[in-house]
Amino acid sequence: MNTKHIEKILEEFGQQVVNDAKANLLYEKGSTVLGESIRFEVVPDSQGFTTRFYMENYGEYLDKGVSGNQNEVSYEDTKGTIRSSPYKYTTKGPPIDIISKWIKRKGIEPKGLGRGRSKDTGQYVSGFAYLISRKIKREGIKSLSFFQRPVGIGYKELKDNFLKELKLDIETYITTFYRPK
Repeated sequence: MNTKHIEKILEEFGQQVVNDAKANLLYEKGSTVLGESIRFEVVPDSQGFTTRFYMENYGEYLDKGVSGNQNEVSYEDTKGTIRSSPYKYTTKGPPIDIISKWIKRKGIEPKGLGRGRSKDTGQYVSGFAYLISRKIKREGIKSLSFFQRPVGIGYKELKDNFLKELKLDIETYITTFYRPK
């Protein structure tokens, strides 16, 4: 059976979700490597078709947030339900050397906090990076739901339009094999 209408609507769904997710991320964080990595593909499988989405690994942490050891973070899932983040800082916080690199990349110059060497890497680490790491560990990382929301909205639209497209594919299939004389 020719399934071009079904494939077309799944392609539109995937493209809409990717565009909305990128727009949400751009609004929240600006231009990022994560935003550039978001993509999708429609793949045939044994049950029909699957729309698969891909992004950098840390995208899920930003999307669903990370609870701190003193603060619980929630996110909005694809159905619009508020859920607790499945991720949590317990004993360790984010790596200080990574935060130190982020501070340098952003051009932030904290005053009066001094610098010292990291015992693990030997790099110079600012006291400011240590304070940021401690705060993230305590408070967590806020959920952006930049991906969950577009998937939920897109899925509602997909459900509404899918039967129409399936009907077109079935009609095309029937008229192709049944031609009255």
